[in-house]
Amino acid sequence: MLKRLNKVLPELILGILLCGILLQLTGIWLVKDKILYTSGLWIGILTAMGMAVHMAIVIEDAVSMASSSAKLIAMSLLRYIVVVVIFVVMMYFQLGNPIAAFAGVMSLKVAAYLQPFLHKFICKKRGREEDS
Repeated sequence: MLKRLNKVLPELILGILLCGILLQLTGIWLVKDKILYTSGLWIGILTAMGMAVHMAIVIEDAVSMASSSAKLIAMSLLRYIVVVVIFVVMMYFQLGNPIAAFAGVMSLKVAAYLQPFLHKFICKKRGREEDS
């Protein structure tokens, strides 16, 4: 389903997951409250995955239906408002570490930069030429 929406989306989500695992394995040794760190990190990772899927949907709508720029801006603002609400709820109910959650959300950026390398690696492992 994700590949039908956007060819790059599964690799982007895989990159977010790999970044989350790396942050989990390295950061867990540096914090006192390991449970809050872990829950905050994975709330951020899940938020990043949701943002990636939402961006793919908005981009697909913009390309296929020639959406107005006002709608694109509104969807972008909605995405960021949802992230702020998630952070506020997480901090109010003390569900996780907000710094770890921020690192989890930023894994979307890291995954976006790593996606071309991840794509090459996956294509090499499958033994086929690169898809453009």
